[in-house]
Amino acid sequence: MSVLTQEARGRTQTGPGPLAWLLVLGIVLAALNLRTAVTSVGPVLDHISAGLGMSGAGVGLLTTLPVLIFATVGAVTPAMARKLGDHRLLLLALLALGAGLLIRAMVDSAEVFLFSSALALSGGAVGNVLIPTLIKRHFPGRAGTMTTVYTTALAVGTMLAAAATVPIERAADGNWHVALGVWAALAAVAALPWLMLLRAEPESAGTRTLGMRTLLRSRLAWAVAAYFGTQSMVAYIMFGFLPTILTDGGLTTGQAGLLLGVFTAISIPVSLVVPSVAEKFSDQRPVVAAFVVFYVTGFLGLWLAPAAWAWLFVVLVGIGMGSFPLALTMLALRTRTPEATAALSAFGQSAGYLIAGAGPLVVGVMHEATGGWTAPFTLLFAVVAVQLAVGWYAGRSRYLEDERALSR
Repeated sequence: MSVLTQEARGRTQTGPGPLAWLLVLGIVLAALNLRTAVTSVGPVLDHISAGLGMSGAGVGLLTTLPVLIFATVGAVTPAMARKLGDHRLLLLALLALGAGLLIRAMVDSAEVFLFSSALALSGGAVGNVLIPTLIKRHFPGRAGTMTTVYTTALAVGTMLAAAATVPIERAADGNWHVALGVWAALAAVAALPWLMLLRAEPESAGTRTLGMRTLLRSRLAWAVAAYFGTQSMVAYIMFGFLPTILTDGGLTTGQAGLLLGVFTAISIPVSLVVPSVAEKFSDQRPVVAAFVVFYVTGFLGLWLAPAAWAWLFVVLVGIGMGSFPLALTMLALRTRTPEATAALSAFGQSAGYLIAGAGPLVVGVMHEATGGWTAPFTLLFAVVAVQLAVGWYAGRSRYLEDERALSR
């Protein structure tokens, strides 16, 4: 029906009740946590690797873990949710996230640090898949609005962990353990609403779920996965190489760092706008095309234009990154039921993250082999072209369940 079965069918005329607002708070707090295990590590990675005596292979595994965990754990999340329930599973995911963050902040072993990081990332992977499902289940008439709330909180949490970890480390006299451990407290706070919502777990409607074989045969599912994967690949490449691109173009390291911060911060206002705009139209193809134009213009500028205009082109690429909240919005817009949303979310994000993980590696090899940025930017243009093609297919008004019916 809607928000916690319309507050047990008692508040349909007076608006959302306390359980509905508790659910909104739970989604916001959970979203704030989903990337802290990832973005809190990068700013202090050198200190972590030195303090733990981590080898180059260990550092490489640590930086690759998010993609691997998001893909594998995300794929099995719908099956776990069917057994445990969405609310209970998300509570367990947040507890696992907090436990992993706390354990890795307390150890001096590289192996235990990697294991606990995997535990924390697993909690985030479950949340990645579950929250779009919860939005579809509890807010079917406000999917765009709630996706705006979700993606904005996700962007804020991502930026907060990236920006605040180093200042926390400095305030703790250079102790990176403290700088990483504080994020466990945020996860503990996020678990509280879901603990209170356990009794409000909705009963299963008995809707048949979409199996993996069905999704593998679905052109729409593959288009959504490819769209999610190509936009994530662009994001990983830009986060990994934007400072180097800027310094090679003539900027100082300080200026490059500032522009990276601007690039990250732009995701917040973009996340506020994109889902609500996309929901107003049954066809999202014009939005897909608009983001491609921003990407291409920004990439051309970063590749060819003088360094004095770098801020403009960074902003344009940052706006193009609105393809991420658009991809999340499509999970709800291309499905009729929460069960289908869960299946498409798991499939799209798992396959998408596997696609995206290859991007930084390929760009690194290209840059090292050529000594320049022509080949990497050529790859970026090719990725954006693929994004336009698959987004054009995924953005057209249709539902995954209808495609399934027609394929029988």
